This record gives sequence, structure tokens and C-alpha cells, in this order.
Amino acid sequence: MRTRKSIASPGDDVASSADERQLLAKAKQGDRRAFDALLKPYRDRLWATCLRTTEHRADAEDALQDALIAIWQNLPKFRGESSIGTWAFRIATNAALAVIRKRREVTVGDDEQAQAVFERDAPDSDFATDHEMRDTVQLALAKLGEDFRVALVLREYGDYTYEQIAEYQQVPVQTVRSRLNRARKQLKEALLEIGAGV
Repeated sequence: MRTRKSIASPGDDVASSADERQLLAKAKQGDRRAFDALLKPYRDRLWATCLRTTEHRADAEDALQDALIAIWQNLPKFRGESSIGTWAFRIATNAALAVIRKRREVTVGDDEQAQAVFERDAPDSDFATDHEMRDTVQLALAKLGEDFRVALVLREYGDYTYEQIAEYQQVPVQTVRSRLNRARKQLKEALLEIGAGV
């Protein structure tokens, strides 16, 4: 599942880091164009994190919008203790989980829950090779329990470390490892059940 990453040369990484620092400085001063450029490399994966966590396109759109607003408003407080990407993914995940909590506060019938829309026109992302596979993975992820699904999404789509997931889920690292192992096993079983293979 981690084949989405592209390979860049060390020189590219250095240039990207330098550019990112400049964009971050401008964005902190209120430059909207710099802010857009700063988040551009992460947009697809932020969207994927919201979609995989909420399981609904409309909820994911709300979560992404909330996340972008929160990132913009809190950018002056960002101290660089983690990468801007990790920080942004944390905010996006929090926004997605907040949307889920709001959804649960409203009485939702089983029929509506079953109508989770896995749209084929979602923004292209580098972890999905085609629409069919994206939809299949979405259906399989929906079969996982929330703790397992969130841990897997954070690890596979958000690039969180085990320690970051443990901190986020407020559990020991060993529990994270156990959840990820079980989540991957359950995902594999779900994919086989759907008929996708692995």
C-alpha cells in the first residue's frame, strides 16, 4: 500500500526544504499565494486522509475545508517541531474525526449510513492507480473498526510514525503495532471478500 511515494534525489529534497521555508515565512505573514503553494504538495494526501477517515465524500470535503481554515489560522503558531506536512495531516485528521463526531450526534438511519458515497471523481492521488482500485480500497476500509481504520489511515496515508499514532490515539506504541497488524489483516480479508485480491 505504500507504493504511492515518488523517488526524489537528495538535491531535490534540499531545494524543496529551502523553498518550503521561504513559503512558510511568507504564509505566516499572511501571504495567501504562499500558503496555497506551501500546501500544494500535500493537498491530495490531505484529501485522502479526510476521505479515508470519514468514509463520505461530503464529510471529507467539510473536513478538508475545516482543516485548511485551521491550518491558516494556526500557521503563526507553527514552530517547526515537526514537518509542515505532519502538522497539517494531524490537523486534517482531527478535522475528519470532528466531522464524524458531529455526524454521530445527529441521528442517522442505517439506510443513510449504508449510502456512503465513494466517488469516482475524487481528486487524483498518487496512492491510487485507478478509480476502481480506489473504490475497492474504500469499501474494504469501511469494514474496519474506527480505531483500526484511523491507525491505518494515519500510517499509510498520513505517514505518521508509530509514536505519533500512539500519541494521537492515546495508547501505547505496542497497541498501535497490534492495531496496525490487525487492521492490515482485516483489510486483506475484506479485499479478498470483495474479490479484489491483494
